[in-house]
Amino acid sequence: MTALALIHARFQITEIFRIPIAVVGSAFWPAASMLAFVVPFVGDEPVYATYATASMITFAVMNTNLFQYGIGVSEDRAQPWDPYVRTLPAGTAPRFAGRILTGLLMMAVSLIPVALIAALFTEATVTPAAFLLAVAVCAVISIPFILMGLSIGYALPSKAALVVAQILFLPLAFGGGLMTPPGGAPGFVEDLAPYLPTGGAVRLMWAAVGDFPFDTASMLALVAWTALFGALAIWSYRRDEGRRFG
Repeated sequence: MTALALIHARFQITEIFRIPIAVVGSAFWPAASMLAFVVPFVGDEPVYATYATASMITFAVMNTNLFQYGIGVSEDRAQPWDPYVRTLPAGTAPRFAGRILTGLLMMAVSLIPVALIAALFTEATVTPAAFLLAVAVCAVISIPFILMGLSIGYALPSKAALVVAQILFLPLAFGGGLMTPPGGAPGFVEDLAPYLPTGGAVRLMWAAVGDFPFDTASMLALVAWTALFGALAIWSYRRDEGRRFG
């Protein structure tokens, strides 16, 4: 299965890199947000710069996975190649694994500029242990957004998937508190944020890189969202299978 997953991943990565703007676009918004909102306002304050960088990393994780899977899967479904691949004896597991590997690579592409901008243009600081923990947290918090993207991608045609992803993007970012430092959002956002997937994800990132307290309630909410998105992704995939081959 590993070899087949790598083959699928190589094919998908090749398809993406044939369109360089798709690669640049995945890294543009997080990097632009760092340069526009973090560097000039909190770049010279180590604590706030560190938390703001963690927020932008969470922003990049959500952005990449929501659009990579939500729109990418939907566009793939519209191609004649997709139903043919589904009939191959390898099964669905290698395709899913290959798609996830591709998404993780694109996520890394979007995270590298954020980390470089933080290192070069801000006073953000992180210990080696905290850095490794943050890398692990990135992998963990990517799961609900991967599943959210898959739910959208398998449930909707490409034009509708694009609209839904765009509608969800900004409310999740703002409502989760990604645009403000810890405790700096309006009161209703502070009350709501811990129970949104973005709010739970960024609080886990803040705890990894700084002294932000671990929020059990937001972690339970994040687990619940992950389970919900997982169930929706499975349902969407089976529904799409039934329509095509039922």
